[in-house]
Amino acid sequence: MALDAIVIGAGCAGLSAATALADAGARVLVLEARPGLGGRATAFRDPDTGERVDNGQHILMGCYEQTLVFLDRIGASDRVRWQAGLSLPMIDRRGYESVLKLPSVASPLHLLGGVMAWEALSWGERLAILRVGNALRGGTPKGVPYDSHSRGVPYDSHDRETVRDWLIRHGQPQRLIELLWEPLALAALNQSIDQAAAHYFVVVLERMFADPTAAALVLPAVPLDELYAEPAREWLLHRGHDVRVNAPARVEVDGSRVSGVRVRDERIEAPIVISTVPWHAFGALFDAVPPALAAIASNAALLHSLPIVTVNLWFDRAVMHEPLVGLPGRTFQWVFDRRAIVGGATSHLSLVSSGAEAIVAQGNDALIATALREVREALPAARPARLRKGLAVREKRSTFSLAPAAPPRPQTTTPIEGFFLAGDWIDTGLPATIESAVVSGHRAAAESETTKFTKGITKHVVSF
Repeated sequence: MALDAIVIGAGCAGLSAATALADAGARVLVLEARPGLGGRATAFRDPDTGERVDNGQHILMGCYEQTLVFLDRIGASDRVRWQAGLSLPMIDRRGYESVLKLPSVASPLHLLGGVMAWEALSWGERLAILRVGNALRGGTPKGVPYDSHSRGVPYDSHDRETVRDWLIRHGQPQRLIELLWEPLALAALNQSIDQAAAHYFVVVLERMFADPTAAALVLPAVPLDELYAEPAREWLLHRGHDVRVNAPARVEVDGSRVSGVRVRDERIEAPIVISTVPWHAFGALFDAVPPALAAIASNAALLHSLPIVTVNLWFDRAVMHEPLVGLPGRTFQWVFDRRAIVGGATSHLSLVSSGAEAIVAQGNDALIATALREVREALPAARPARLRKGLAVREKRSTFSLAPAAPPRPQTTTPIEGFFLAGDWIDTGLPATIESAVVSGHRAAAESETTKFTKGITKHVVSF
């Protein structure tokens, strides 16, 4: 049977695009250059402990509508654990522990109730948070497409305004920025609040605080590759589609339209090709970049890459009982208890440093020492515990710069007929999150509606 579409890349964007196309009746081939699936959201087996370790701790949220649609499609909805509304334990640099918890009441009362009950704040700081709530009110409503053309920017944010500028303009005191806004922004944007453009953070806040369900944390209950990559592969194979690894693809263009791909010496034809490779790999898709794609390739090459550093610590006893705790004002902003999230008998903590340009070049011993010191400062139970093992993981090109002066992100469609783009760097209006990747994958599947098999895609993919 002839192929209808080839999807290059088997991360969140590629597998969401492939399964959406297959669900609509397309015959699909997925090509992945690496030996395993999952791209930048995957896992590996630690040789010492035998555990599957994520290459970086990822969490979902209730507002990740398209990601949840994707997981439901491939039968993986039971592989996540929903938090009953947002509950964020925080330990500040003084060691004071508190919890920001939003009650399950209608918006904006859930934000009001949570802020008023958060004992870590002074009354002045609580009132300051409400100013942000007022600024967000009337923003992009739930269900409106995530794109830069439909945002409307009702909150007066400007493309050249940084996150810190926006927070200061809305009366946020420094302690509140350090305690709440900076950790949230770093987690969402992976970039310093002095560099990242404000409008991306505002979109995140609008979605996050739309209602209590949207703000709920949704934690993977299994390693990342078992969450979506392997279920998606099984789903596709069971329906007669093909997923190949160790298959680096080169896109072939005939005049103004795509003709297929080449994998080493094998040529594979298809009328639709969807590239989901990251920005830094886009130019390598072609023997010579077609002139029609030169601007996209040039902008992709100019996108600055940003790192995330994760340090895994194994202790001889349980030192933490919450799934996650915020560590504002520190090198590592969040600590996760893998035992509480995915189970197991060992005490395994995962500490995440987003926007980690200042530390990514440090050696493993230095990174582990910093993580261990910060854990012991914050968690009294960790002080007498013996460290059994430490492991540092660097994702040097985890995300791309969202600075106001960053090159523009490309659209899904391209000047080459039949050639579409997906991936978290495509202009979804969102930062580089799993949700952005899945939104882009679904959009790429839907944009190929001119072919015979895509007529039914829109009924399978909800509004994005």
